[in-house]
Amino acid sequence: MSSPLSALSQDAARDPALQAALMAPARPHLSRARKLGGIGAVATLMVYPFVFDTPFPHHVMIMIFLYALMAQSWNILAGYCGQISLGHAVFFGIGAYSSGYLFATYQLSPWLGMLVGIVIAMCMAVAIGIPTLRLRGHYFAIATLVIGESVQIVFQRWEMVGAASGIWLPIVREQPWLNFQFNESKIPYYFIALAFLALACTAAVWYLERSKIGFYFRAIREEPEAASSLGVNVSLYKVYAFMLSAAFMAMAGSFYAQYVLVIDPETVFPLTLSILVLLIAVMGGVGRLWGPVIGASVLVPLSEFTRIYFGGTGGTVDLIVYGALIVLICIFRPSGLLGIMTDLRVGASATQADGKGHA
Repeated sequence: MSSPLSALSQDAARDPALQAALMAPARPHLSRARKLGGIGAVATLMVYPFVFDTPFPHHVMIMIFLYALMAQSWNILAGYCGQISLGHAVFFGIGAYSSGYLFATYQLSPWLGMLVGIVIAMCMAVAIGIPTLRLRGHYFAIATLVIGESVQIVFQRWEMVGAASGIWLPIVREQPWLNFQFNESKIPYYFIALAFLALACTAAVWYLERSKIGFYFRAIREEPEAASSLGVNVSLYKVYAFMLSAAFMAMAGSFYAQYVLVIDPETVFPLTLSILVLLIAVMGGVGRLWGPVIGASVLVPLSEFTRIYFGGTGGTVDLIVYGALIVLICIFRPSGLLGIMTDLRVGASATQADGKGHA
């Protein structure tokens, strides 16, 4: 009688994707060029708000950071663990309403309200995940879609949190860092959003790609039965992924509430937000560290500039372009823009090596 380990080895031998998922995480050596490029990127981001010192360039970058954070949140659950969610706006709204309500009603610092929102979102992820994560494929996606729409309807009728009118956060000019309100400049919002994105990308997803938990996530994504045969608690690690994803989404929601100072169910719980976050991740590259960042860097400026230059007559131009780009990428490069960049770099390296060989 074969052991589960030998059975898994046979499965992995037949399935290269499973074999890659269960391999020890690669710890690639960063070349000098990549290190210099990273240092240059960090330096550029640090000086950007002082070089472009008008509000609109600041706003565009803040939106890029915010949507990249949300897409990275979705990427943790869908890209690494293989669970496609269409109701992720629920956790964004929970974060926004938690910090917004506590600040407007009890004058509690939005930083503490953010922590409360993260805890509530994680608990909600457990409550949603335990029954729904047993579903697979489009069944799980449909379940999250229904839950997202249901939560939005509940908040539209919940008088304690303003019902459909939402919450207007009071403007406080004293102690801006404590009250998370910066009325003189958007630069503090810029660096806070950048810090949140850096936390999600470097501290969480970068660690996931190299940790045992990350192995388990990828194994569950590729072959849940084979992972279970090795002793991986599939249900438990799916819930872990859901909780981590919900935490970052709630963080983004709390930031958004303090940034715009007005929240309502139509703004923070819409299905369109969940779809847009999905599109950004798919555009950049699902299951990749920098995929959501690349996707947000393309789609968010596209949305902002079409909104400005076309005004009310071009409200759907960005959506048309989104759809066209997504269709082209799904057909020709399912790995996203990051996959295209990787292919180009590999092709350039191969061409250079061939040139040296002929020389």
